[in-house]
Amino acid sequence: MKIVLYVVWALFVAGAIYSVIHAARKTRRHEQLTAGWPRVQATVTGSRAGWSGGTGNMTRNRRFWPTYQFTDPHGTLFVGESEVSSAEKPLPGSPINIAYNPANPNESFQPSSETRTALGCLIPFFAVFAAALFWFIGVFPL
Repeated sequence: MKIVLYVVWALFVAGAIYSVIHAARKTRRHEQLTAGWPRVQATVTGSRAGWSGGTGNMTRNRRFWPTYQFTDPHGTLFVGESEVSSAEKPLPGSPINIAYNPANPNESFQPSSETRTALGCLIPFFAVFAAALFWFIGVFPL
């Protein structure tokens, strides 16, 4: 019976490792792609309201994604919507920093270090959780 628990543990660890590596590669690829993009200050024009995931027993929370506008060096006006949400509704007219693709200024985003921070917290959590599960399987009376 313990062998089944160890197999389930190994599958969990493999899935966690795959997920962390996939997220880290995706984040690094995005950072490398946008490393040379110019950063400008955009003006918030409004926001799109929505709800957080609320998976499991977690409650859903109201979130706001700012919409913004900015001008390129030629004076052309572009608009965009941030992928970074906030709990508070952004005030129209407030400044936010964005990066845009000089080849296609319609492609813009609000840089955020939240993904790196989340990955930095998840890696030690998964390591401790996996070690605790391994220990628990060893002492579990079967």
